[in-house]
Amino acid sequence: MSITLPGRAVVFDFGEVISFTPSEADRRAMVEAAGVPASDFWAAYHADRDRLDQGLISTTAYWQGIGRACGREWDLPTAQRLWTLDIRGWTTADPEVVAIVQELADGGTRLALLSNAAADYGGLFRFSPLGALFERVFVSGELLLLKPDPAIYRHAAEALRLPPEDLVFIDNREVNVRGAESIGITGHTYRSPAELRAFLLRLA
Repeated sequence: MSITLPGRAVVFDFGEVISFTPSEADRRAMVEAAGVPASDFWAAYHADRDRLDQGLISTTAYWQGIGRACGREWDLPTAQRLWTLDIRGWTTADPEVVAIVQELADGGTRLALLSNAAADYGGLFRFSPLGALFERVFVSGELLLLKPDPAIYRHAAEALRLPPEDLVFIDNREVNVRGAESIGITGHTYRSPAELRAFLLRLA
């Protein structure tokens, strides 16, 4: 099966669209590796995440900052271990969504990725097997912009050399979809592979 959207490009978010939500097992493994109470860890984890994803702090500073917020001075092996567990949680792809991306590629539909993620995710996205299907990969930590800032969607449209009206944007967060729609992009709030495929087939 293939899905063809002539003259349009479909731009995917990665986390919790192409990838699964990090599992409870992933989350437990991170807390165990951190060796601090879960409530303290997750509060510190989220406190600076936007700054990390916008490229305003380094990955090392982010993880060591979490340690300090929890009253610890983590060494480099601990920071590396936590980074690895976090990457695994956010990059475990849903085969059903990967299949939809493949169907679009098979139909000749242009594809791109636009993710709020730290700069270190850029290589993982680009050089994975799935990454070969994307014409462009836009990572907030590289662009120093975050969804839902309209500027990040304008950047993607300009880089793809398409007017916003010819882009289709898929994201699990409604606020990010609304940001894309604010400049004329067709948006879809992701809930399941079945809903996504039905939405794309309606457009095709």
